[in-house]
Amino acid sequence: MSESRTLILMRHGKSGYPPATSDHDRPLAERGIRQAALAGRWMADEGLRVDAVICSTSTRTRQTLDRTGIDAPVTFVEDVYGGAPEEILESIRIHAPADAQTVLVVGHEPGMPATALTLDPDGYIERFPTSAYAVVGVSHPWDRIGMDPGPAAHLVGVRVPREG
Repeated sequence: MSESRTLILMRHGKSGYPPATSDHDRPLAERGIRQAALAGRWMADEGLRVDAVICSTSTRTRQTLDRTGIDAPVTFVEDVYGGAPEEILESIRIHAPADAQTVLVVGHEPGMPATALTLDPDGYIERFPTSAYAVVGVSHPWDRIGMDPGPAAHLVGVRVPREG
């Protein structure tokens, strides 16, 4: 086993549905803007210092990332948009810097929770609403995530940022 790393798998904030707008181009709704900012504050309060971000190319994921206030190098990856766990894990293997301690992936449902459960089949996620994020402890290098046999990840928990 190599040193422990942290993977954060975040679903975008609540999106709007403007007429004649493609799914890929849907922006955040006002509620989504508030949720994403709260998620960023929660991550900071938990001591989650993000070293690198892999983000879907959709408008709502880009806006979610922006509203979190996280200031880390970002790679926008088309395969995260609508991606299955295998595609998301491959994106992490390719794009996560080897020296990154914490990597944030901003994407969609069902890809984000399904990826967490792929890494930790014994984990449990009751629900994964907008702006939710899963925190996963990872013990293998990023370029091997999801490939090596044996226990390589542990679902630490799911956070659902809501005020009140």
